[in-house]
Amino acid sequence: MSFDGRLSIGELAKATGVKVVTIRYYEQIKVMPAPFRTEGNYRAYKQEHLHRLRFIRRCRDLGFTLDQIRDLLGLSTQGKQDCSSIDRITAKHLKDIERKVSDLRRLAAELRRINRRCPGNGLIANCRILEALSPRAERPLPIKTLTSP
Repeated sequence: MSFDGRLSIGELAKATGVKVVTIRYYEQIKVMPAPFRTEGNYRAYKQEHLHRLRFIRRCRDLGFTLDQIRDLLGLSTQGKQDCSSIDRITAKHLKDIERKVSDLRRLAAELRRINRRCPGNGLIANCRILEALSPRAERPLPIKTLTSP
């Protein structure tokens, strides 16, 4: 249901692929500005809301946090400033992603190594994968006795 060229929350959700509950959450945390309300208290969104929500969705798809998105949105209104702040945010995000990719590669290599230990046709009681995943017994800590002075 459109309101004088404005979008309902359902139409906005459909146009952006963002769930209605998420749109409400974004409004609550002030990432999305509150829309105009009709006499019936329905939300009525403008095209600016649509563009902003698409921007937020794209940033979320790229893994930006809501705090980073909030910063990017704040900076986007400062058109006359240099873009070094935006560069810093995206460079840090890229560095974080590259670290995660490196961690995932190490994890994949370890899982491949563990998986090669068991052909998958034996008994669970003898499974080398479970053995490899089990924590090794640690040396017992020395027991200190309390002595009276």
